[in-house]
Amino acid sequence: MSKLPPKYLTLTAENVTIRLSKPSTFNGVDQATITLRAPTVKDIRASGQTSDGDEEQRELNLFASLAEVGIKDLEDLIYKDYNRISSGYSFLVREDEL
Repeated sequence: MSKLPPKYLTLTAENVTIRLSKPSTFNGVDQATITLRAPTVKDIRASGQTSDGDEEQRELNLFASLAEVGIKDLEDLIYKDYNRISSGYSFLVREDEL
């Protein structure tokens, strides 16, 4: 993974904001960005408990919870933008460099 976040990410210790390649609808509102808050252990456990062993569903559950959007909103994204969200999540939770 690259050491620096891509230009489409704005990263803080508390969250990551992802600029989408095209506006998408979240909770009925068209938005050009989506923000994920940093997950807690409880978030990780809850996403696993509601996925019935399906890793894709676990990830969707987690991202929807962290962004406070519906799973269907994420499923309707173009794959490029879903990958941007996944990348943003990876930067958000990775260990800080010394």
